[in-house]
Amino acid sequence: MRYSIILLTLINLFLLSACTTPTTATPPPPPPTLTLPAPAPTIPVPLTNNDLALIDAVGRDFAEQRTINVYQQVAPSVVNITTQVLRRSFFFEVYPEEGSGSGFVLDKDGHIITNHHVINGAQQIEVSFGEEVTLPATLVGSDPNNDIAVLKVNAPPDTLQPVSFGDATTLQVGQRAIAIGNPFGQFDRTLTTGVVSALDRTLSTGNDQEMRGLIQTDTAINRGNSGGPLLDSAGRVIGINTAIFSPSGTSAGVGFAVPVSTLQRVLPDLLAYGYYRRPWLGIRYVYELSPAFSQQIGLDINQGLLLVQFHDDSPLSGQDVRGATDEAILGNRRLFLGGDVITAVDNHPITSLNQLNNYLETTYQVGQDVTLTLVRNNQTISRTITLTTAPR
Repeated sequence: MRYSIILLTLINLFLLSACTTPTTATPPPPPPTLTLPAPAPTIPVPLTNNDLALIDAVGRDFAEQRTINVYQQVAPSVVNITTQVLRRSFFFEVYPEEGSGSGFVLDKDGHIITNHHVINGAQQIEVSFGEEVTLPATLVGSDPNNDIAVLKVNAPPDTLQPVSFGDATTLQVGQRAIAIGNPFGQFDRTLTTGVVSALDRTLSTGNDQEMRGLIQTDTAINRGNSGGPLLDSAGRVIGINTAIFSPSGTSAGVGFAVPVSTLQRVLPDLLAYGYYRRPWLGIRYVYELSPAFSQQIGLDINQGLLLVQFHDDSPLSGQDVRGATDEAILGNRRLFLGGDVITAVDNHPITSLNQLNNYLETTYQVGQDVTLTLVRNNQTISRTITLTTAPR
């Protein structure tokens, strides 16, 4: 009986479902139509007449256009210099080693300016004017102390585009500085910009030598930039990029350039003689005085150069200028005393031998006369000396 009731119920449910009209699922309502607001009208930035004059149609301002003009003007003058130097291995085998640097065209005769250290010791030198022209170069002259060298190539005149020189004596800290060179020997004619960071810097180059009067700049300078031009905003050469200060060996924002005034001073000699005729007094050895040292040796002069010894056949020889005449022991030190003390050159005070040599080099030429102010036995005397050429 129970199974009959269940079966009857199932039959009724089946019949009920069969008689029911199937219903279609109601589609979801369409999304509401979004009406976007109209874009706001472009409101031009108000420009003054001066602004309009400084910005061109493609958005370059006056300063940018000046930099572009400098590059277009000077880049053809910048060359890539590659060298081959013969080295010896640990087992004394000779092998070639390549180097690279930058330079720039001096004149239509094919003279190229670069750094001495770029070509130092090179057996082979090549100069590339872009990717199209590479020519062998010969060394005309160099000055290691100022890190300047002059090369020469036999190039068609239309390949040579000489630079123009600026005036390094009028430079001001903060003015723009532009470098063009070949960093790492791979990226020809790369331009970087910065400012003149400082003037009249001094760098020690070893062997008791110093480079003085250098321009410091934060313009990016890397290996391969050496010998390239440092330019002002008019595209005139104001220096030769020569060194960087960097713990990593790449640009750290402290670069140095030999001022163009130094180049102009030594260039005539490099072209005529192959070396710079450095004006020379012939001093071999001196003591640089200080108040403490002067007190120890019994001198009343607190600054100057106590002459000890001259070079043979030097300008000072035979001019009634005295070197050391006595010896004394001060602690563990043997001193040579009794010589004249140079206190000034043409009334310019002198306190160190480097200062004296730098003053002579930057102020005088070989063959000119200088007047030395000397102190001898607490008496001031003067001597006129004719400068000769320093031995090479």
